[in-house]
Amino acid sequence: MFRTVANNVWAFDLEWAPDPPTGRRVYDLPPDMPDEEVVRVMWERGGASDDEPQPYLKYALCRVVSLAVVIRKQREDGRVSVALASLPHPGEPALAEKELLTRFFTGLGQEDPKPQLVGFNSRTADVPILMQRGIANGVMAMEFCHRPAKPWEGIDYFAKGGDGHIDLKDVVSGWGKGTPSLHELAAACGIPGKMDTQGDDVVSLWVAGDMRRIVDYNRCDALTTYLVWLRTALFAGLMSPDVHAAEEECVRDMLARQIDAGDEAMARYLAKWDALRAV
Repeated sequence: MFRTVANNVWAFDLEWAPDPPTGRRVYDLPPDMPDEEVVRVMWERGGASDDEPQPYLKYALCRVVSLAVVIRKQREDGRVSVALASLPHPGEPALAEKELLTRFFTGLGQEDPKPQLVGFNSRTADVPILMQRGIANGVMAMEFCHRPAKPWEGIDYFAKGGDGHIDLKDVVSGWGKGTPSLHELAAACGIPGKMDTQGDDVVSLWVAGDMRRIVDYNRCDALTTYLVWLRTALFAGLMSPDVHAAEEECVRDMLARQIDAGDEAMARYLAKWDALRAV
């Protein structure tokens, strides 16, 4: 269990898809081979079968296509603000992977204090792919990688058992057969999990160029991660029931602002949340 709720928290989530240029290099494929054929070879080499035609590829063979984060900041007077950000922004075309990663790591490095990162399966998925694809793209992430000499000297995203990076899946499960998915844990809490898009849909959406649906799905997962983190903080006694209720209300206020600005994905998310709370 984590020990602290920082004044600056980033609950984040990534989406990724096979990267044809990497596939060409790894498997020495012709430079003029179409991307679709390259991806087919990547899946074949990755162990494709009739039951699993699109196997889970190693992170180094994929490119990050979307990143979303819920940013919680608590001021000295105790007031809390919540914002939802994504790369690319909703409605924008895909970003070059290097630009996406650089903007994320630069934004993180400029924060003072550095944010406490919260994810679900982030220790074995999101953080490794950030690192592997950052290395592949020649990105510098000095602030992200910095490790203080002593725990009290700053945030350390790689310290096991530390609070700089909280992987909720690790916190709640121990990685046994009883490990819940984010959707299962969220639904048990009355929080929206997966709705009209699933993780397996991301590759087909990417191939189809449907960046908007990928980003909307990504943002919803980041919101779900954040709300599950709030519930876990309540369980740990790091928030009182009244404070937890107020924090959830901050999220609802943020969603209302997004909806007023025409954000249909957030309207669907809030409607689903209301329906689950009514059960």
